[in-house]
Amino acid sequence: MIYLDNNATTPVDPEVLNAMLPLLREHFANPASPHPAGQAVARLVDRARRDVAILAGARPRDVVFTSGATEAANLAITGVLATAPPNRRRVLVGATEHPAVRAAAQAAAELHGGRVQTVRVHPDGAIDLSHLRALLHPMPPSTAVPPSTAVPPSTAGSAADPEGSGGSRGRGEADEVALVAVMAANNETGSLNDPRPVAALAHEAGALFLCDVTQAFGRIPVSVTETGIDLAVASAHKMYGPKGTGALIAGRSVRARLAPLIHGGGQERGLRAGTLNTPGIVGFGAAARIAAAMMDDEAIRQRAQTDLLFDLLVGWLGADALEVNGPVEDGSARPGLVRLPNTLNLRFVDADADAVQSCLPDVAVSAGSACHGGGSEPSPVLLAMGRSATAARESLRFSVGRFTTVDQIHAAAATVARAVLRVQSLRAVGSGEVPPPAEPGEPELPAASGRPAAGWTGEVSPTPGRTPELPVPRSALP
Repeated sequence: MIYLDNNATTPVDPEVLNAMLPLLREHFANPASPHPAGQAVARLVDRARRDVAILAGARPRDVVFTSGATEAANLAITGVLATAPPNRRRVLVGATEHPAVRAAAQAAAELHGGRVQTVRVHPDGAIDLSHLRALLHPMPPSTAVPPSTAVPPSTAGSAADPEGSGGSRGRGEADEVALVAVMAANNETGSLNDPRPVAALAHEAGALFLCDVTQAFGRIPVSVTETGIDLAVASAHKMYGPKGTGALIAGRSVRARLAPLIHGGGQERGLRAGTLNTPGIVGFGAAARIAAAMMDDEAIRQRAQTDLLFDLLVGWLGADALEVNGPVEDGSARPGLVRLPNTLNLRFVDADADAVQSCLPDVAVSAGSACHGGGSEPSPVLLAMGRSATAARESLRFSVGRFTTVDQIHAAAATVARAVLRVQSLRAVGSGEVPPPAEPGEPELPAASGRPAAGWTGEVSPTPGRTPELPVPRSALP
């Protein structure tokens, strides 16, 4: 299996596993216990807290360990609204936020009498700062834009909620914004947002800024303190740590404004009760230490791999058969630099993504967020970026990782190209555009300069030792 779905989850790094094992064997004591065994474990937890804080550009006391980024997002959003004044219960959420953030915001608004509004994004996936500013400082009804010049409902919100309000409260009410939620890096397209202008706009309006740094954490530099982020959420399993461990990162003044979700023994400064998951926390800390040491080199290597994958696919399929979802280079259709270095989201024209995936038993890729719940609905992220439903259904995400090799990129490109060509051929046959072949013969690897005859069939995996040489040179990667 060639694993190119590292944005969904990553394998546990062997060094991380070695750091965790003693916590399951000899260092199993409860870190809240006062005896020496318990205090020895508490010191290991403190070290992990420090390592996560260093990677986040925060202080150790700002790190609250949770079961993952989803719990951290729920704690942040619900915690803020639970203590917010009655006239400050509005939440602004980026249109391409992770489902965990969107769902947590909606649930918290319904529970505490608030409402959620969606902030538009540009076609490259970056947040629309002008729209954010307009939502933070809405015009009084007397000066509102006349209906004839208003923003079309299709770009302002859903059909059921054209204003993007997400709730039943009237727009005429003087409710202020309590929280702005805009992610640092998108999990599907790799699009990046600079947290600094978002933080400045939120703080100017008296709101807190929540930033989901889950995909950015350990892949690109993150500094919660320097960028003005009030609340950040992250998860260990996206950075070669264990599943079931994450963190909410919040300064002392912000923590004082949060109400806990889980009540009990007062662990994590009263914000997250329950005996600490010490193996997971120590693994999270080890993953953070490794990421801090390797991040720059990995970013260079992984960007080269995604660029190579794109070039190989263009060599197989032709430039017109691919479209990049997300940032592109100025004046070209190539993937842009302002993205996660490991992420590439591509549309394969006239090839349904689910059908392509069914032809890829040996390559793991994704058609969207792994947390979206499945189903055949097109990606909400791509729709929010202005892609058509057809284009969204023809798109796949490739996310390389620490253990991806250049040989795997070459093999995956050939396999994916085979699958795309097969789906396109079968679609053409099914639509009657071309006749099916009378007697399919032994399949040949498609030439880089053109596509095979319609109806080409055969194994979707390249024959071992026969990975084709394309008109794209192998990169000299470390």
